[in-house]
Amino acid sequence: MRKKLDDKNTLIKNSFFPRKYKESKKSYRVLLGIGGNVGNTISLFKKLSKYLEKDLDLDLIKTSPILINPPFGFLYQDDFKNALLVVKTNLNPEKLLKKVNYIEKKFGRKRSFKDAPRTLDIDIIFFENKKVYNDKLIIPHIAWSERSSVLVPLCYL
Repeated sequence: MRKKLDDKNTLIKNSFFPRKYKESKKSYRVLLGIGGNVGNTISLFKKLSKYLEKDLDLDLIKTSPILINPPFGFLYQDDFKNALLVVKTNLNPEKLLKKVNYIEKKFGRKRSFKDAPRTLDIDIIFFENKKVYNDKLIIPHIAWSERSSVLVPLCYL
């Protein structure tokens, strides 16, 4: 199902997005943002969901609908598809960052320049109520409150 929200944003719902999974006994509740605009992103998001269902470090709890929205920063590229994932984990923030970077790479992410087109981007938006600020990681994710790619899907969680 597609629902046009305004001139720039469209919401997509399918069998994986949104979806609720079973609760987890893992320690930390985390909000991940996923996005991409290269290739069949919706199919890739489904594959990512299936991958996470089997992952031992991350328990998938809930997914938002997918938002199609325009790029920011580097504007000369296709629209992005974005969604949010609620996961639970026992990993600390730094180990979680390594894990999501591994998953991005596994799903074909190549980093060419800031805000470049990409197959899959995974951001740690929130990690429980923790704040992290170092040269590798900032939590809560910087400017999350200004991005429709976070705010719109967040309304559905």
